[in-house]
Amino acid sequence: MKKRLRAGQWFRRAIGFLLFIAIVGTVRNVFVINDLSDARVELTDRLSPAAITAGELTTALVDQETGVRGFALTGEERFLEPYVAGRRNAAAAERRLQGLGLDELHDEIDAVVAAARAWETGYAEPAVALLRTDPEAARELAQVEAGKARFDDFRAAVGRLQAQLIPARAEARDRLDEGADILLFWVLFTGVVILLSMFFVARGLRKQLVLPLERLSARVRDVAGGDYEREVVADGTLEVVNLAHDVDTMRARIVAELESLREAQADLKRSNAELEQFAYVASHDLQEPLRKVTSFCQLLQQRYGGQLDDRADQYIDFAVDGARRMQDLINDLLAFSRVGRIEQPLTDVDCNALLERVRSDLSRIVEESGAEIAAGPLPTVHADAGLLRLVFQNLCGNAIKFRGEAAPVIRIDAERDGEFWRFRCSDNGIGIDAQYAERIFVLFQRLHPRTQYEGTGIGLAMCRKIVEYHGGRMWLDVDRGDEPGSTFYFTLPAQPEDR
Repeated sequence: MKKRLRAGQWFRRAIGFLLFIAIVGTVRNVFVINDLSDARVELTDRLSPAAITAGELTTALVDQETGVRGFALTGEERFLEPYVAGRRNAAAAERRLQGLGLDELHDEIDAVVAAARAWETGYAEPAVALLRTDPEAARELAQVEAGKARFDDFRAAVGRLQAQLIPARAEARDRLDEGADILLFWVLFTGVVILLSMFFVARGLRKQLVLPLERLSARVRDVAGGDYEREVVADGTLEVVNLAHDVDTMRARIVAELESLREAQADLKRSNAELEQFAYVASHDLQEPLRKVTSFCQLLQQRYGGQLDDRADQYIDFAVDGARRMQDLINDLLAFSRVGRIEQPLTDVDCNALLERVRSDLSRIVEESGAEIAAGPLPTVHADAGLLRLVFQNLCGNAIKFRGEAAPVIRIDAERDGEFWRFRCSDNGIGIDAQYAERIFVLFQRLHPRTQYEGTGIGLAMCRKIVEYHGGRMWLDVDRGDEPGSTFYFTLPAQPEDR
């Protein structure tokens, strides 16, 4: 099996190679720069200054010689100014020349300095002193010839020094040129190697990471598009291969989940079919004998009421009431089962108009109880008008049914809560203990005996199911404190154009 490298290993190898080239190039450049520095110091700080200083020394002696000649011809002291300046310049040039540290040219430098001083002490100084005491001495050719010989010795010494300096300077320049060429080579070589390395690293990363990821993405898109049987595999770095394996494992799990979902859907279809069959039986087969029992019990009550003893009349009353209550339970159960199963098209429902219809439906009990149903501005929602009407009707009807001593006051309003409308229905009735906040929404659950309050206990369960069918939720406010009555909240999605 081919051993695959991780992306990090690729990066480490590439960076390690680049660091190696950079270190080698840097070390080599350091040595080359050091050689260049030595050659520059040798040429610019020692050899060239030596040649220049030797020339300055020669110029200083020429100035001295010119001053001596002018003084000898005129006898005037002012002509000795070049001589005095020349001596000063010569002394400075000698000190600089000896301070350059040219050990390899020590003998030549000493010879130049000695020849210069020999000309000054052996000819210039005695000649000036003699001319000041005996001007006629300037015409003695022996003195002039002696000065010329000493000056020629000085020139010869300078020539020997220059002869040594010229090849040394040429050698230093050659070292500078060679070092510059080497430095340029290594700079260019390092740059080219780094560029080539970056190219090959980029090419390797594209081959081992980018392209495999693109192919993996294409396969994942195919699976996301519905081709769940397509295996997700990839080559390249170990991370990409492992990622492909994990994605394929997830695909296999999704396939298994889909298969389970298909089986669950089939079971759900069978369950729905059975539920529809039960609804049919409950609405037809069960209600038919129930209606017959109810009818005959009512006939017994009407025809033989008062003709039998009191206990027989009581039994007949129990039978009529039980049959009627059974029929109410079946009807309510059928209505509950139809919520969300028999879908009606959703329309824009004006809740203000809907509440007016509920007031009309409850007009009799509203009038009898003296109830007041007040409402703030209510929104228009996208819903099943018939089902939503049942929600308002059950809430208002319960508020009137479970009223206290005061006349019922029901308040309904709504406010925006993000992508939903939150409705609030409050009353001043007997209230509901917080511990029963969830029990009241359970099917057929009652908090009071049937003899005290009529009903089957399905109303709030029906309301919550209708609200959840529309995508909202419903709950009881348990934070009213000592305030009498109950408050119910429920939410409905806002219309798309309102979001």
